[in-house]
Amino acid sequence: MKCKKEEFVEGAIFHLYNKTPKGKLLFKCDKDYLYFLEKFKKNIQKYPCEVYAYCLMPNHFHFCLKQNSDKPLYRIFNDTLTSYALHYNSKYKLRGRLLQDRLQNKRIKKDSYLILLCKYIHYNPLKANLVRKLEDWKYSNFLEYSKLRTGTLFSNELVVNYPDDFENYSSEIEEYQKYIEDNEFTDLLIDYE
Repeated sequence: MKCKKEEFVEGAIFHLYNKTPKGKLLFKCDKDYLYFLEKFKKNIQKYPCEVYAYCLMPNHFHFCLKQNSDKPLYRIFNDTLTSYALHYNSKYKLRGRLLQDRLQNKRIKKDSYLILLCKYIHYNPLKANLVRKLEDWKYSNFLEYSKLRTGTLFSNELVVNYPDDFENYSSEIEEYQKYIEDNEFTDLLIDYE
């Protein structure tokens, strides 16, 4: 469900995501992922936010962000995706739209949902069989939660506020996998194959 512009207020938390049309790739090589992330990092300086979770996948992306100013978060993606699409189309000699639709977003209002959403986002590469261990996927901030990397696209706010939920994050993801198999929570999430 898309949020109304007036919902993008300071302190609001959102799940922002998008995907390519079926059969197309959003990222074809490491340099594509890195280019996108560099543009995103540059743009969050203009539109301050907390990066709770993100994951870039070959054909889609997920971000969970908290807006830290009156500047709407979706503008980060307007700027990042415009720049990325121009770069991508030029690099691969393509034309036209890169993504299937406009940026999708959902406002997160419950802490319990927020924590499960972060686990869902980080679980994506494992679910898609891109890696055998989440530690092997470089294009998410799971490594920061697991204390295996100290990147800049990571806010430790959730770790500080909910230490029990993030103390052993790798095993928490495994528990999450069991949870979603037995719960209606999956109906609320977006599943890209």
